[in-house]
Amino acid sequence: MSAILVKIFATALTLSQVLVDPDTVRTSFDPLRDRAEVTQILKSGCTHMRRAFDIEDINLDDLIATAMDDPLAVTGDLKVLQGLSFNDLHASYRLFCKDEKVDPSPVDLGEVISYYNAAVAGLPDAGTLKGLKLPGVSVVLDGNGQRFAEVYEPDHRRMWVPLSDIPRSVQQAFVSAEDKRFYQHRGVDERGVVRAFVGNLANPGRPAGGSTITQQVAKNLLVGDDVTYDRKMREIIVASRIERVLSKAEILEIYLNSIYLGRSSWGVEMAARSYFGKSAKALSVSEGALLAGLAKGPNYYNPDTKPERAQERMAYVLSRMQEDHFLRPEQVQQEIAALPSRVPFERLRRTSGFYFVDHVSRDARTLADVESLTSGAYTVRTTLNAALQRETEASLQEGLARYEMSVGRQRFQGAEVNLAEAVKALGGAKEPAAAAGPAWKRALDAARLPLYDVQWPAAVVIEKGRDRKTGANVVRVGLADGRVLPLNAWEAARRELKLYDVVRVRLVEQKGKGAVRADLRTPPTVQGGAVVLENRTGRILAMAGGFSYPLSQLNRATQTHRQPGSAFKPLTYLAALSKGLQPNTLVWDAPVTLPPVGVGANAKPGDYWSPKNFDGGRSGIMTLRRALENSKNLVTARLLDGGIEATPEQSLKRVCELALEAQLYLECTPYYPFVLGAQPVRILDMAAFYAAIANEGAMPVPHAIESVEENGRVLYNRKSASLVRLGSADAAAFYQLKSMLQGVLERGTARSLKALAPYVAGKTGTSDNENDAWFVGFTNDVTIAVWVGHDNADGKRRTLGGGQTGGKVAAPIFEAILQAAWEHHAPKAPLNPPSPQAARQLVAMPIDLNTGDRLTDGQGRGFKEYFRIDWYGRLTETQYRLVPQSEVYAFRNPDPWSDGEEGGAGYGEDGPYAQGPGWIEGPSRGAPYSHRQAEPGRGPQWWWEDDAPRRPRRVDPDYFWRNGQVY
Repeated sequence: MSAILVKIFATALTLSQVLVDPDTVRTSFDPLRDRAEVTQILKSGCTHMRRAFDIEDINLDDLIATAMDDPLAVTGDLKVLQGLSFNDLHASYRLFCKDEKVDPSPVDLGEVISYYNAAVAGLPDAGTLKGLKLPGVSVVLDGNGQRFAEVYEPDHRRMWVPLSDIPRSVQQAFVSAEDKRFYQHRGVDERGVVRAFVGNLANPGRPAGGSTITQQVAKNLLVGDDVTYDRKMREIIVASRIERVLSKAEILEIYLNSIYLGRSSWGVEMAARSYFGKSAKALSVSEGALLAGLAKGPNYYNPDTKPERAQERMAYVLSRMQEDHFLRPEQVQQEIAALPSRVPFERLRRTSGFYFVDHVSRDARTLADVESLTSGAYTVRTTLNAALQRETEASLQEGLARYEMSVGRQRFQGAEVNLAEAVKALGGAKEPAAAAGPAWKRALDAARLPLYDVQWPAAVVIEKGRDRKTGANVVRVGLADGRVLPLNAWEAARRELKLYDVVRVRLVEQKGKGAVRADLRTPPTVQGGAVVLENRTGRILAMAGGFSYPLSQLNRATQTHRQPGSAFKPLTYLAALSKGLQPNTLVWDAPVTLPPVGVGANAKPGDYWSPKNFDGGRSGIMTLRRALENSKNLVTARLLDGGIEATPEQSLKRVCELALEAQLYLECTPYYPFVLGAQPVRILDMAAFYAAIANEGAMPVPHAIESVEENGRVLYNRKSASLVRLGSADAAAFYQLKSMLQGVLERGTARSLKALAPYVAGKTGTSDNENDAWFVGFTNDVTIAVWVGHDNADGKRRTLGGGQTGGKVAAPIFEAILQAAWEHHAPKAPLNPPSPQAARQLVAMPIDLNTGDRLTDGQGRGFKEYFRIDWYGRLTETQYRLVPQSEVYAFRNPDPWSDGEEGGAGYGEDGPYAQGPGWIEGPSRGAPYSHRQAEPGRGPQWWWEDDAPRRPRRVDPDYFWRNGQVY
């Protein structure tokens, strides 16, 4: 028995059961014992189908006789029937429909039963459709209320509406076009099957399946759309079961909300909005008929590209509505005149904000108690600044690429796509090239690039060869705007590029030449993240969770924790300032050894902590301000020894409490490296803490969602909450810290941003071995946090490279984002002076920036420092609290400028990425002994024991020929 005949009879067995007695359909038969029963089912089914032929006024016997006389006259171009033995089919017809004895039987029922059993095994449960609400599309609005993004599952861009909101004319249009006996049949319409069968014989060009609306629901939602006999059999049985668990109204509602109608629209509501710019409840008769006509083939009957076909199909639907007595002839003539006018198709192509929208989707589940934004049609109002978001992503992407190029790690790993085949196909098109540009441009316009959120322009290689004069490889690329430019790329990339490769480029105007050059850009292996936070509200204005969302969906701004390095130090300094230390307090930048925490008498030599500065050097005595500006690890460590609390252990506990209050951590383990940024944090949490510094201690709660609505019903509305006051430190301490962080840009580790110092304060951060590079800074209005590093997915930490610090790697990215924030959010303005609350506790006085000494009148302008005063207006002197005045005069160094944590301006030879010469060498290494014992039982340890002893030199601060004042 031929395979096609087995499939035909297995399908006939399915139909026979469903049509004769749908309540007793069996999905399994015994190939030996049940042959007689299967024979009877097939005979009953044939009898039922013959009546359908009679009702449709088709003589089945004449049709079979014609087929026997000339099989090609019937099969024609129907490939699915070619090769079928009509003799076997006719013999089978006589056996099961005429009840004649045929010997030998052309049908092996054992094969038919086996195939049937396998095909219909494990059918889906039709009951799952009861109360079904299909996934929908939610709209994400930006901070200005503009439509920014749509969130929906693939093949589910819909807006669900109840059947009552769909006009009766639209319902009838679909019923008349797709299933005229929808309200009479029980899931499968035998007469529709007959019409489809005969129609396919007459016109095999676009075969009809004869599926009812119920069968289409079963196919679309339960059994899939494979073009196989197996699927058809499953569809038939499931459709009959659907009719037993759902009413006709419920089936029609599901169908009208699930059918695909073109323009990336599923369901009549989304299609009505997409084609006509209105809700389904406002559709006219002709508009409903046009949509109903699209159900058969949205692309084939596309009114945008095939208006004649669409109008013909619409006329067919209207005529069927007239046959079904829903429309009068004059109505049809009125509606059939022309296609209804449509709104232009505007596909929402988003190229940014994917990490942000992902974050919003997760937050909505918690805040609005929605299972998923795709479970319904929600409207989410967010805090996003769309223009700033694009610029933030572009700045991060460019900064990461520039870093890799500066250290020689860039690699060309192939083009995104190659358009050779598309260019070849378009080159032979009838459309003249002048109408839409050359073939490469049209191919580039139509290409769907994998890295859809990369902000560099796409370019296609259209010329490749060697320069006749120089012999160098020459590559020219074409842009989407039609320009053709030379490509600047490294030699290895030039060799690997092929004609019609699509690459990313950065357009550079060549100074003095008036020409534009395209510089090749490739996806880096290094990663990064950035957040822009509004200080007073906590609104997340922009968020970049990585280089590109298609390459990695991990949001590094919110879902990862990385060591902040020195970016954490302001917390320790805040603790010291809140305890009364002034910014001019002097501290030794010299080796220190602190005893282990919680060990007691059982301490071992290895339990003691002896940190080092980033550069391994030391600078002698310096002020708190200068120590923070230059990110001195040793000074930060010494603050634990009496600068905050009486003992290092108590000081460590105090810093931990402050970190918990600032919500940087859920738990804080008091161990020494913690104060140097060894405990990982989130980028978003660091941004919130620095925003609190900008607000003099009022910390905002970062948030991305303002409200969530569904069909006008508010599910969540953010209440305007006051900022959270970090009560462990007052406004005066916060303002002192803010002023000190301003000095980081003016003179310290971020001096590459010196021009921004009047407007910005911030701090660099670099973790151990340069694994993480940070810069977190703020203006009056926003805080920007930037992190750069490699992912640790394999459990191994990877360095950025020697000297690749926050000031070099992260600060240039920060600056680019800051310029965008000034352009798109709030204009540039100098940092605010102390608030009235802080001003009551502060007094500004001139000091010598090097020594911290206060200057009297006539001693020059000096540096204006803010000092804390008590309630009686008295100044508390702390300059010599940690270092006795006698030691200061004995060991004062006139030039405390040192490499600090980091130095240099950036990459290359000029600009923000230039390789700076670095800081000048540190001054004399002379410094006093540590007051801590290095090991139990050992006497005081002289910190220079590893060096040749040097005689202390007393320096008069007013000595006329002093050694080159730096400031």
